[in-house]
Amino acid sequence: MKKITKAVIPAAGFGTRFLPQTKAMPKEMLPIVDKPVIQYVVEELVDAGITDIIIVTGYHKRTIEDHFDIPSRDLIENLKMGGEKKKPLLDEVIKIADMANFVYVRQKGPYGNGTPLLNVRHLIGGEPFIYTWSDDFISAKPSRFRQLLDVYNEYGTSCMASIRATKDEDYDRYGFAGGKVLRKGIIDIDTIIEKPGKQNAPSDLANVSGFLFTPEIFQYLDKALSNLSEGDELYYNDALKLMLQDGKKVLAVEIMNGKYYDTGNKLEYLKTVVEFAVKNGAVNGEFTEFLRDLLEKKGL
Repeated sequence: MKKITKAVIPAAGFGTRFLPQTKAMPKEMLPIVDKPVIQYVVEELVDAGITDIIIVTGYHKRTIEDHFDIPSRDLIENLKMGGEKKKPLLDEVIKIADMANFVYVRQKGPYGNGTPLLNVRHLIGGEPFIYTWSDDFISAKPSRFRQLLDVYNEYGTSCMASIRATKDEDYDRYGFAGGKVLRKGIIDIDTIIEKPGKQNAPSDLANVSGFLFTPEIFQYLDKALSNLSEGDELYYNDALKLMLQDGKKVLAVEIMNGKYYDTGNKLEYLKTVVEFAVKNGAVNGEFTEFLRDLLEKKGL
């Protein structure tokens, strides 16, 4: 079994749900207290043993490249002048650039979340890899990527991170997988339905937040691309459905002991920021007191 060392993060979208904030700043750089969303994703990948991270960007995403680059000389000198008090910050910003080997590819091709995969095929080669979003994540122990890697090492096949739907509206937001239950939390998928509604869902396992693909995904993306009509979008799900038609094994893997955070919409982003601030050792006491006072003033 070939060790997985590469991950792909698509980050070329315009983040229109957060305009005007995202007019000049990528949505992936929206902060959760003091760290951008995408850094949480990268840190989790690195913790799982990923060494090469390929980020598919657009012309307006230079800020992401700058963030994972070495800090400027001006910033380093400024932090050095702060002495021991600023040394932890200096160490932290230097460490960011050394977390992994970062590669940036500009997206080109039809709209859709399958296109970034085709853009990086020459860098992936014949290796399995992780494909994950830049604006959501699952906080879990062990991490979602470690859990996906464990299942891959056991079955040697593509895996999709999944969570249990807990609200009726979940069935109108996510794709759902159905098939034979291999054991608790693992489904051998025979069908994938996007936003089926609760009545038509094949299971309660929603596919979110991350995937582990074997390289055969690329040949099925080629087939899906050839089936597109002018103006259609290319989705990774189109390729997965073709794989299933050919009898290829794809597993839905429930991420255990985890909580899903979707920072791609305003309300869930704000919830995530508040929750992480409450847990942040630098501000949690005062922030929690602020929230308590605010609720009291509102009569809640």
